Amino acid sequence: MTTLEKEIQQYIIDNVDNYIDLPINELHHNLFNTSYWVIGTYQAEQEILKHSSVFEAIGIVQEYENDNFGTVTTDLSDPERVVNMLVYILGEQALYDIQSVQDSLDEELTEEIAEAIIEELK
Repeated sequence: MTTLEKEIQQYIIDNVDNYIDLPINELHHNLFNTSYWVIGTYQAEQEILKHSSVFEAIGIVQEYENDNFGTVTTDLSDPERVVNMLVYILGEQALYDIQSVQDSLDEELTEEIAEAIIEELK
């Protein structure tokens, strides 16, 4: 597991309780699509390197967008956009690898489910 993936898991642990009573199927959106992971070109470049090379990150974004949208919409020349999309993708993977999330997608997030998510990530 890369440093960035560990940071994403910790981010979920630290923030999942903020979404109690919201639908679990909206958890990913609320965690990873309502604000930027990083702002600034230099910081974005450093975040990408916590996961992989710049080219590997671009490849992950391209593959994800082609598979899910049929086209690449992220400006791949902009490190901020690449890293924020990379975090979006890795966040989705992290959440949907959690059995508690899989078992409860059609439910609202409860304190018990949030605790189970945290335990699975630890």
